[in-house]
Amino acid sequence: MAVRTRVQPIDRDISLMLAEDLSPQAQSAALARFANEQLREAQEINTRSLGRLPSHDTYVDGRPGAAPESVKPSGTIIFEFELVGDVIEWIQTMLIQHSPRLSGRYSKSHVLFADGAEVQFGALVPESRSYTFVNTQPYARKIERGLSAQAKSGVYEVVAVMASRRFGNVAKVRFAFVVPQFGAVHSWASKTSMKRRDRPNMKSGTRAEWLRRQPAIIVTV
Repeated sequence: MAVRTRVQPIDRDISLMLAEDLSPQAQSAALARFANEQLREAQEINTRSLGRLPSHDTYVDGRPGAAPESVKPSGTIIFEFELVGDVIEWIQTMLIQHSPRLSGRYSKSHVLFADGAEVQFGALVPESRSYTFVNTQPYARKIERGLSAQAKSGVYEVVAVMASRRFGNVAKVRFAFVVPQFGAVHSWASKTSMKRRDRPNMKSGTRAEWLRRQPAIIVTV
């Protein structure tokens, strides 16, 4: 008899083979012991990533909050950790910490979107499939190329790599470029006469996209 125990925060599916000659009560007890061992391991992993012990919800045979020991011999125990909010908050903090500071305008121009809807920094992070960080200042690309003495390696790609290494078992974190149609970069792009030196005859639509192209961090769960 195969019973599957899932520990979601570390994206793990584990099958436990229970001896057929065990009584139903003994099978349930063995499954509960195994699940609790996996819970402790997951807690250790997540504590190392977050620096604290995260809370979790328990589902036993689909029943929220039930004791693992109440599982049926052929049942399922799921420990579900809410970790995405911690990932988002960590990235927010790192973006601000790695931002160059002259006027402070750049560090105040990081924007977060959850499934396309803007979320204020520091606000409760809503449950979503995708989160996007982008800076709205027109010079964000220059900073990303290391042209600031205070951020010689850039900002967004550095933070994306750090976040991916730290939270790769929780979410997919990647560096990308997006084209925001708002904020300071949009206002600047609507007025500037700047053209690409290597493509002076670029079509207007392509040029508009190029002017607004900004470094971003995308988190998918």
